[in-house]
Order: sequence, then structure tokens, then C-alpha cells
Amino acid sequence: MKTPKQTKKNSIQELAKALRLSPATISRVLNNHPHVHTATRNRVMAFVEKTGYTRNVMASGLRTNKTNTVGLIVPRFSMFVHTEVITTVQNGLHAHGYNLIICQSNDSVDIEKDLARTLYASRVDAVIAACTMFTKDFSHFDILTENNIPVLFYDRVPMQSYGACIIRGDDFRGGFLAASHLVQLGCKRISYISGPLTCNIYIDRYAGFEKALTQHKVPVRKDWIFYHELTADNARKAMHRLFAKPPYPDAIMAANDVTAIAVLEYAKETGIPVPENLRIVGYSNDPRSAIITPSITTIEQFPRNIGNVIVAEVLKLLKSDGGKSAVETEPIIIPVELIRRMST
Repeated sequence: MKTPKQTKKNSIQELAKALRLSPATISRVLNNHPHVHTATRNRVMAFVEKTGYTRNVMASGLRTNKTNTVGLIVPRFSMFVHTEVITTVQNGLHAHGYNLIICQSNDSVDIEKDLARTLYASRVDAVIAACTMFTKDFSHFDILTENNIPVLFYDRVPMQSYGACIIRGDDFRGGFLAASHLVQLGCKRISYISGPLTCNIYIDRYAGFEKALTQHKVPVRKDWIFYHELTADNARKAMHRLFAKPPYPDAIMAANDVTAIAVLEYAKETGIPVPENLRIVGYSNDPRSAIITPSITTIEQFPRNIGNVIVAEVLKLLKSDGGKSAVETEPIIIPVELIRRMST
């Protein structure tokens, strides 16, 4: 069999001719289509590697109006929930022939706007987004939806109807479970360290917390509620205020595990026994919450479940007419669960 000249400009037709396969088969292999015999896939890819062929994805997309790529915007790669979602989504989409372009907004609305425009310019087939905690206006995603590129929001999502698929955890339930657990243990002086109420997840978690305390007739002390970015430094500032003078809280609920861990470290440094004098509940089930001593009670969000649902919904959107006919009218809610550990 004659080998084409080694060049990145070899066309699909040339590869097909050299391998005595149809151009359609070559295209399916290059697009990682799942319905290709393993032997055929291996034969094509070995030949591709040998000849140095590189497919021009953009040119292919211009011809077919499809690039087999999906964009994903997350606030930060370092956040445990998003790390798990990224891995699950990438593996799931890859198994169906799609590649993932992963972008980080750094919780900046301006960067998020730029990323939405960049993904549109890259001709992605769909966009998945967990927005910044400060995003109130979602119109920068309009350039995608108006051009029949479906958008799916998860975790941090629009609080108003946007006409896009929405997948989120049951944050109200999570806040309610965490606060109810503390009340049931006999706690009466409960503080809550929340993220800013510009973001749906913190609004819902606080609403669940407040509902639980009100239902159990435990006072909600507004001066013991904090709304700020959930960093270790901010957690320590909150702890300094809470323990500056009595009465002191006998329990603290934190809206993420980073804050819960910082609260525990402060308690250790200042000699506050946990859980004897102070009970702590976090949120997210970050692996660090299980290995610190004492281990921290937390809310499991099941990020792999979130990722699997995202994959299923994105594939449904991609098969529909620009995603419009497949948009869920109601958000898809992922259940959460209280994980009790030694901090309570």
C-alpha cells in the first residue's frame, strides 16, 4: 500500500484512499465516534500518527456546522465539587465523541463574559457553565443561545428563568439538614458563615438554615450570621468576632468545607474543645474534611452524580434543534445527604 507523503495537509479523502476505507469511516474515527470497530480505529490512528495528519477542526466545523467540542466554564479548578464535575463530564463526553474545552473564570464576571465570547468564536457545539458568585446579569450568554448553541447551567445558576437547562444541588435541603442536625444535638446558639447572597447556592443554604432554626424555635441571631467570600482568612475574622466576648456560639455551620476547616483550626489554636464546647458542620464533603482531626460533619453534594446528569442533558441538547426543544422547564435538582463525623 502506497503511503501518502508525510504532511499535515493530507485530506480525509487521501487517508481513505490509502487505507481503502470510506471517507465517512475515516471521519467517524477522527471524531471519536463510538460506533467504530476497534481494529479499524487502531488501523486508522496508527496510519494518522505515521503520516503526521492533523485535522483542521475549524475548517471541518465550517463545513458541518459542528466541531464536536463543548465548552465548560467553572469559577475555579481548585474547588472540589468542580474538580469532580470536570473529570466526570470530560470522560462522559469523550465516550460519545466530544472534546471538552475547560475555562476558569476566577470568580470574575468580566472574565466570564470574555470566556462566553471566546467559546462562541471557537464554534463550540454547547456550553456548560457554573457562574461566578457575583453574576447577576446573564445576558453575555445570549450570543450563544441566539445562535442555537445550547447553554446548560449547573451549581451556580440564574435565579430567574433564563430558557436554559439548569442542574443544581438541593441547597435548601442541605442547609436545613445541617442546621436541624445541630439543633437535634441540643445546640441553642448557632452561628452561620455564608457566602455572599448574590449567588443562588448561598441564598438557598441560608434559607434552609433559617427554616430549620425557626421550625425548632431556636433564635436566629443576625449578628452571628456572616456573608462574605468563603476563604480561610474570612473564616478566622468571623471567629475573632464570635469569640471576642461571651456569650459564645455552641455551634457553627459553614457554607463550605474550607471555612469549616478554618473554624476547626481556630478552635484548636484557642483551646476550644470540639465537639464538646463547639460543634461544626461544613458543606461539600471535600476529602480534607474526612482526614482532619476531628473529622468534619458535612453535606455531600454528589458531584459525580451532577456530572453524569450534565453529560446526559448535554447529549440530549446536542441532538435537539439548537437545544431548544430539549430544555427542561424546571431545574433538575440533585439530592444531598448529611455525612456525620466527629466534629458533631
